[in-house]
Amino acid sequence: MRLIEMEIARQDWKSMLCGCGGSAEHLSRDLLQLAGRGPLQRPSYVSLEAHVWSPAVLWEPAPAVTSVALAALADDAAPTARKWFLDLLQLMVAGEGTDWESARQGLDLPELCRDLAVHGLWLLYAEVLSNRGPGAGTAFEILTVVEPDRARLQDVREAAADWLPVCCRTGLCDDNLRDLDR
Repeated sequence: MRLIEMEIARQDWKSMLCGCGGSAEHLSRDLLQLAGRGPLQRPSYVSLEAHVWSPAVLWEPAPAVTSVALAALADDAAPTARKWFLDLLQLMVAGEGTDWESARQGLDLPELCRDLAVHGLWLLYAEVLSNRGPGAGTAFEILTVVEPDRARLQDVREAAADWLPVCCRTGLCDDNLRDLDR
């Protein structure tokens, strides 16, 4: 069993309320398909919009999906799948709101996702410094949200400047995201 499969199996998807209004149980299959571990045995894009996230809110499965995305980065996922999981992780950490039912329970889903992503800092730094493709910029943008050590972030920005997008090299991607200098 691979890391991503283990992390998917750890989650109680059936008990989570999905953004579509039903159980989040179908998300385990969707995430496996995204990773290339589904019936097709190759990465296949699945949109999780309106199930895990929307432009306005995150839904209850968001922290579980964040954990799965980090497991995918630690696993040997195909480059296409890695990019999709980085994009998904970015949506989770940049979330701005919590669905009404989760908020009623006192949950701050974007904050929970960011807290989980902090545990994957070194996976994100490895992605940036490996320069494996377009995922480096996405990983760096995630770091601008979750990395509390701004000096380390700046050091990596300088080390990876040759392959990071302009917004990451110049700090523009830092300005519109959460400020961690407390």
